[in-house]
Amino acid sequence: MQEQIDNYFYSLNEPYKSCLLFLRRFILDHSDKITESRKFNTPFYYYNKKWLAFISYDPKTKIIYIAFVNGYLIDHSKLVSEGRKKQKIIYIDPEKDIDVKNLKAILDKACKLYN
Repeated sequence: MQEQIDNYFYSLNEPYKSCLLFLRRFILDHSDKITESRKFNTPFYYYNKKWLAFISYDPKTKIIYIAFVNGYLIDHSKLVSEGRKKQKIIYIDPEKDIDVKNLKAILDKACKLYN
């Protein structure tokens, strides 16, 4: 399973590969309670074995975002629902520096939902 996830990331072209690899490491390093799996051909992240978030990359549109499964419970200005009932997302531009301060704050809030 881990090899499939690795292959997903390493098969991408730059700058998407570097961006997604950074996001992956950032999420996994946020807490030792966060684990990774691949579902629906997408990298999913779990906190205490409960769905936390997933990284979405569309090669056609070149759009990257992190979707927080219970994002509707998280109040943060960088999260948008765009019509989703439960999830909220944060868009990531691979051509710009990632706003790690806000991403960390969102991850903190998302993890607290499961404590």
